[in-house]
Amino acid sequence: MELDQLRDDCARRQKKGLHFIMASVVIWGMILAVHLSKLTIEQKNLITFCCSAVLFPLAWGLSKVFGIDFEGKGNPLTKAGILFSINQMLYILIAMWVYAAVPEKMLMVYAMIFGAHLMPFSWLYKSKSYLVLSIAIPIAALVLGLLYPPYLLAVVMLATEAVFSVCLYLECKKAASAE
Repeated sequence: MELDQLRDDCARRQKKGLHFIMASVVIWGMILAVHLSKLTIEQKNLITFCCSAVLFPLAWGLSKVFGIDFEGKGNPLTKAGILFSINQMLYILIAMWVYAAVPEKMLMVYAMIFGAHLMPFSWLYKSKSYLVLSIAIPIAALVLGLLYPPYLLAVVMLATEAVFSVCLYLECKKAASAE
């Protein structure tokens, strides 16, 4: 298969990563609940990091419910998708530094990292939704994070991820009908 065919295969079999974006809706809901609590900002931030731990198990479960090929075996570009995801783990080190240095801005940096890491998936899945949101999320997170309390950023992230899920679903549906 040539490169474009491999990309199309990834997008079709993995439904453009819809299961991961749907899992992020749940995670941002959890983060919102944490930031609405009366815990200290340090406690909220620590629990925010812990919320991310459920991403892979949740995405795996959603892939089973929606018939999505979680592993993408047989397509060498699946390894690229894994690398695109793992790079975010390196950037989380920045959020960990912010956690200690400027705790009230940690969620802002966390959201910016989350949004920016989506950009390579726009190429892999040939997705305008990924491209637009990989730019819009970091910018919105910066503005909201500088001007408003963290819980408001979590509300916007939750809503954004829900809309993102719908956009990806529609992209997948459109691609399936074109086949």
